[in-house]
Amino acid sequence: MLNLYFNNTVLCLFKSTEIGMGLTGFGVFFLFFGMMLFFDKALLAIGNILFVSGLSFVIGLERTFRFFFQRHKVKATSFFLGGVFVVLIGWPIIGVILEIYGFFLLFRGFFPVAVGFIRRVPVLGSLLSLPGISTLVDKIGESNTMV
Repeated sequence: MLNLYFNNTVLCLFKSTEIGMGLTGFGVFFLFFGMMLFFDKALLAIGNILFVSGLSFVIGLERTFRFFFQRHKVKATSFFLGGVFVVLIGWPIIGVILEIYGFFLLFRGFFPVAVGFIRRVPVLGSLLSLPGISTLVDKIGESNTMV
């Protein structure tokens, strides 16, 4: 168990959470790197496997299944996991498009929270208040869908 101190508060991270954060980070890296290298099949497949397994390590298997297989998230889960499957069978561009659409459907309830947090960050908050970006961010930030 790792103890992190932040503003006089102890944040305890268990080994499975630490491993999950590492796996998720490597998964995002491999996904990004695979897209930068013109949708390399192998890197995207490795990134998908690491991301999904890391997510299950961070929040636990039961909570991962409850998150993905809720009745109102069936469409989003189908697109996301279908995209992972399509990448694994060898069609990376179509698979990534399906994954991105499923990702936005799955995590759209978290976007207002993320936008609110980013608006408080000094440099990023000023970037989000630029004229062209602010209208888009306002639409994303005022979404009130349930998680």
